[in-house]
Amino acid sequence: MTNQALTINPACFITLEGGEGVGKTTNVNFITAQLDNAGIPWIKTREPGGTPLAESIRNLLLANTTETTEAPCHLTELLLMFAGRAQHLDQVIRPALAKGIWVICDRFTDASYAYQGGGRGQSEALLEQLEQLVHSDLQPDLTLLLDMPIEAASARVDSRGQQRDRFEQEQWAFFQRVRDAYLQRAHQHPLRFRVVDAAQSLPQVQQQVLEYLQPLLDKALGA
Repeated sequence: MTNQALTINPACFITLEGGEGVGKTTNVNFITAQLDNAGIPWIKTREPGGTPLAESIRNLLLANTTETTEAPCHLTELLLMFAGRAQHLDQVIRPALAKGIWVICDRFTDASYAYQGGGRGQSEALLEQLEQLVHSDLQPDLTLLLDMPIEAASARVDSRGQQRDRFEQEQWAFFQRVRDAYLQRAHQHPLRFRVVDAAQSLPQVQQQVLEYLQPLLDKALGA
């Protein structure tokens, strides 16, 4: 989805991270509304996915395993994530940024450190190798980590009334490892990460998101 407006350079790359049910989609839409108000061009996208090929990979990764389907092993899952990311960067993210269009992305490489690293136990060294290979020269300008307790987030997922995908069906211990890995990433990269308390009311969450977004808006608009 794209909004056309006067191009303002340089463009920013903003990612939203967090476990299941923390409100990433809602806050992606909130951010794009703020960009509209400022007259800043943007695209919103997601991972895994973002291109037709990467969306096909997404479907493979999220599909529930049955007696007639094969679940990817942990290494296959990790490699598929980065394969889709390479395509996404080449076809969507880099071209948009080169044109001065802001990119708002629902998850990026930090999710691989959290889910495939923390959740699945893949080594950080391997993740760093893949990150170096796929996008060593490009990192988000701002990463908003929407964080909340696992029990409350799980209740939100249940309230949707939809069938859970392969990741959403994992046990609480898996999601706790994911949350811990996300918080560790935030601690390791304090200049890029901002942690948002997603357990607050929606207005409070969005107030906090706007507080972290505002410096980038001010810089873009020369305020």
